[in-house]
Amino acid sequence: MDIEIKTWLYDILQSILEIEGYYEDKPKRYDDYITDIKTKRAIERNLEIIGEAANRIFKKEKSFKLENSEKIIGTRNRIIHGYDKISDDLIWSIVINHIPKLKEEIILLLNEK
Repeated sequence: MDIEIKTWLYDILQSILEIEGYYEDKPKRYDDYITDIKTKRAIERNLEIIGEAANRIFKKEKSFKLENSEKIIGTRNRIIHGYDKISDDLIWSIVINHIPKLKEEIILLLNEK
């Protein structure tokens, strides 16, 4: 695997681990999320990094297989350019439903030779 692509995959994994780290000592609860502006902004920043890393991967290798890549990149663009239209529900759904699946996929990709 190309070293730059591997680096960007590690960046994605690191951002996922950071998101998970915000909830190491407390349960993941939507009500807590919407009232904690620091955590909200930190999660949004990590989603931006995930989307930018995915974007760089696909600019370098258009045929790279990453599930939901267009949605990942699109979410990054929405957070950056449409920050005033991002709903808490959307971000929370990504954290709960999509981040765990993406983590598994990234780990598998990084373990390939």
